[in-house]
Amino acid sequence: MRFLPPLSLLLACAPEAPARMAQEPDAFVRAPDLVGREWLNTDRPLASWKEDLRGQVVLLDFWTYCCINCMHILPDLERLEEEFREEPFLVIGVHSAKFEQESDPRNIREAMKRYHIRHPVVVDENMRIWRSFAVRAWPTLVLVDPEGRVVRQLSGEGHYETLRAEIRSLLDRHREKGNLAPAPLRPRLEETPSGRLRYPGKLRFHEGRLYVSNSSGHEVLEVDPASGRILRAFGALGESGLRDGTPAEARFHNPQGLAVLGGALYVADTDNHALRRIDLSSGRVETVAGTGAQARGRPREGPAREQELNSPWALEPDGGRLHVAMAGCHQLWTFDPATGRIELLAGSGWENIVDGRARPQGPLTRLSLRASAALAQPSGLALQGRRLWFADSEVSALRYVDLDAGRVVTLFGTGLFDFGDRDGGPGEVLLQHPLGVAVHGRHLLVADTYNNKIKRVDPEAPSCESLYGSGEPEPSAGGGLSFWEPGGLDVAGDTLYVADTNHHRIVAVDLRSGAWRVLLPTAEPGGED
Repeated sequence: MRFLPPLSLLLACAPEAPARMAQEPDAFVRAPDLVGREWLNTDRPLASWKEDLRGQVVLLDFWTYCCINCMHILPDLERLEEEFREEPFLVIGVHSAKFEQESDPRNIREAMKRYHIRHPVVVDENMRIWRSFAVRAWPTLVLVDPEGRVVRQLSGEGHYETLRAEIRSLLDRHREKGNLAPAPLRPRLEETPSGRLRYPGKLRFHEGRLYVSNSSGHEVLEVDPASGRILRAFGALGESGLRDGTPAEARFHNPQGLAVLGGALYVADTDNHALRRIDLSSGRVETVAGTGAQARGRPREGPAREQELNSPWALEPDGGRLHVAMAGCHQLWTFDPATGRIELLAGSGWENIVDGRARPQGPLTRLSLRASAALAQPSGLALQGRRLWFADSEVSALRYVDLDAGRVVTLFGTGLFDFGDRDGGPGEVLLQHPLGVAVHGRHLLVADTYNNKIKRVDPEAPSCESLYGSGEPEPSAGGGLSFWEPGGLDVAGDTLYVADTNHHRIVAVDLRSGAWRVLLPTAEPGGED
């Protein structure tokens, strides 16, 4: 759960906000109308409780699409939508942006399609709706009855059972009173991608093959990087699930990070909260870590198949072991395939940017946790010597773990709400929600995701410069290279491979000449336009 900084908290409690609601979240007060910049997933605004939403039980989801906690509650919302599908019940997302990039309706629309959101979403310009409901954290859920009165306000994750019971009670009570609408509202959904590549997240080059997480398509692809031809697919396009077996039998759910180790491709199966192993000879898939359930809070150390994980997002091999960016609990972990164990590497689990001792020492107490390093949704990994670099997305930072000293060090980045697009040296650099990092010689390449750029970092100088991307999704007037929220990078020799997520493509760039080509999608046999 992510809170606004102090100044924004003061704004959230401004006089126009219903103070009683902030003090008594269960109090029955009139819900303010939903006056936003734009409405998505619906053919008309649903702003008025007296006209547009009268007779409906409505659950408002205050979210921002960068936030891992907001992603975590989407399955609960989907369950509620399905359970009450034939009832006058509606979920409405209120997108109150944290990052500048997230305030553009174009980007929100893509995030909705990427996460398969099937309910209306209102774009909350300048957090006006947020303030009117006195919301203080992402995510926050507000339940409104058929007469337009707020009956429940909850923040954070894990409220499915409470909401389910409350919704059922409201429907029954207001049916007896004759207040319910005769039918549910059916939103008009945004068009979803129909091509083979659907919001690719991460990739990995290994021995003449490129492996791609076709994340929103719930599959992993093996690609010939010379022709762009898809050689093998693991999983089924558009079918999510958690199933081991042959490439055709296996199922994934929003796979992200990839790593090759010992003749196997390991997959961070993010929404299954699991690590999967693909035998590259036979193609068989097996689960090696995680139970399929999300850990509430920090996972536990021990036998990996017995532990619940929390949104693993990136992987990096290190000798015979794998480092794991566990975005959901703001930590780095290490999995040892030889022993089958998983152990904490770095991060207290508190979401912040704090350097120092990589992991708590002694018993896990509040004091020992506070005395160790804090991370904020790590989402990309790259090993350079004994430095494990990570893109710490929610603090817009580039940081590393000194694996010998057991300490976390920040190169660029200062806080949860400090971000921008500025090159330079120490004290000057600003990034915006980076998701990927790769090593090229003595340099690092960073997917500065919400700035739509690839940047090059000299960690010894230190300095940062924009390398590729105009900053806008559309190509420049000269037809130059553009990206749209690139999520993953890998380097093979002098070739950079980029998962250009919102453009649904893989781009290969020659780091010497700057020449580039779209590798996927392709019209070559085995690929698709």
